[in-house]
Amino acid sequence: MTAETGQVTEKLRGLIAGARFVLFDFDGPICKLFAGHTAEQVAKNQVRWLEERGLRGLLTEEEQREPDPHVVLRMVDRRHPDSDLVFELEKRLTLQELRAVESAYPTAHVDVLIQTWYALGARLAVATNNSPLAATRYLATRGLSECFAPHIYGRTQDLSLLKPHPHCLNRALSALGAEPSETLMIGDTATDFQAAQSAGVRFMGYARNETKEKVLRKAGAEVVVGSFEPLLKLLRDRRR
Repeated sequence: MTAETGQVTEKLRGLIAGARFVLFDFDGPICKLFAGHTAEQVAKNQVRWLEERGLRGLLTEEEQREPDPHVVLRMVDRRHPDSDLVFELEKRLTLQELRAVESAYPTAHVDVLIQTWYALGARLAVATNNSPLAATRYLATRGLSECFAPHIYGRTQDLSLLKPHPHCLNRALSALGAEPSETLMIGDTATDFQAAQSAGVRFMGYARNETKEKVLRKAGAEVVVGSFEPLLKLLRDRRR
C-alpha cells in the first residue's frame, strides 16, 4: 500500500466510523440512470418541446446547449415559477426518468456496498434531484427496496427546493431521526456537496471520471473516490 493510498483509506475510515445514517444521491452513486439514452438527449428534447410551442426564447443560447435536463427545468421555473409550463416539463422529465430505469446500470460494487452497510445496522436513505418514482422503481429492480424504503426523497413540484437546497436531505434526516453529525452523504456533483454542507452532514464524493473529480474538488470536497471497492473492503472488515 502506498502512502497516498493509506491516507485515502484512513480518511474513508474516519468518515464511516460514526456514520449511523447514510444518504445516497441516486443518479451517479447508485446507478447510471441515462445509460440507454443520454441525459443530454433528454435536455435537447426539452428545448425542442419549448421550441415547438414558440418558447425557445425562454432560454439563453448557453442554456439551450445545457446537457443537464435539471438545469433546463430549473431555468424555466426561475422565469415562470409554479406555472403549467413548468408542471408539464417536470412531468415529461419524470416519464423520461422512469423510461430510463429500464436500461440503467448499477455503479460498480454499490449493490453489495448498500447491502453490507444495511446489514451492519446503518439507516439508509436516497436524497436526489431525480423523481422519487424513478429511484423507487430502480431499487426494486435490484432487490434493494428493503434497504431504503420508505426513505426515498426526490424532486417535488417546488423546483426551488432542488439541490443545492438541502430540502431532500433535511427530509431524510427528519424522517430517520438522524443527527447531522452522525450522517454521511454520498454524491457526485457540486450541488450534492453544497446541500450536504447546508444540512451539516459529512460528505464523500463519488467521481466516475477525472472531470467529475475536478468539479467536486473545486467545490470543496476533501474525500473523493473513483470506486466504491475500498469503502466496501473497510465495511467488510468491520463485519469480521
